[in-house]
Amino acid sequence: MNRWEELEVAEIPNDGGQLRLMKRADEYAIRIAGRGELMNSRTHGSEDALGRLACKPYANHAAARVLVGGLGMGFTLATTLESLAPSAVVVVAELVPGVVDWNRRYLGDYAGQPLRDPRVQVEVGDVGHLIKKGKGRYHAILLDVDNGPEGLTHDTNDDLYSLVGLQSAYNALTEDGTLAVWSASPAPRFVGALRKVGFDVAEHKVRAHAGKGARHLIWLATRTD
Repeated sequence: MNRWEELEVAEIPNDGGQLRLMKRADEYAIRIAGRGELMNSRTHGSEDALGRLACKPYANHAAARVLVGGLGMGFTLATTLESLAPSAVVVVAELVPGVVDWNRRYLGDYAGQPLRDPRVQVEVGDVGHLIKKGKGRYHAILLDVDNGPEGLTHDTNDDLYSLVGLQSAYNALTEDGTLAVWSASPAPRFVGALRKVGFDVAEHKVRAHAGKGARHLIWLATRTD
């Protein structure tokens, strides 16, 4: 049996720990040191679903502008691009520079090289900063940051999912905009917070891989102006 090999380590900014890029045969994984696997190149069904579900309402919108928080292995970005018009703009924010580098050097073929799409703008940094600056700017904001509202990797992600952070997301959306959030596990208090801010919330349960594996959650939160 093939064993996992560590290829590279990337530092998470602001003392957030380390990410490890692992390979076994033709399979890749990204792990956080001491806490286990965050993502795998073979199990991305729910990441695919995040892009498709969030962008479906804007598929024919020539000027759609979408913000993707968290590049990961590129699967959500890929399905976001597949779901939008050729004239759309997709901004992808990734906190860890090493993850962007890994996508370009190791992982790109698995998701169809989405970073090469001319519609993509890469921002290395905190997606929360872009949200705060983007009043009325985005038709959709997709958050696949950490493991969801009850994350593992970075304490500052708590701000992103707080009432203040959700209000910033609400303000950054167009009047018919959608905030889509991926999570590895249920978070009832988070759903309550979305509604308190003013979102209409729909919950989708999706499998990790081709109808099998762990059940993940995607919340679609729509502005109710």
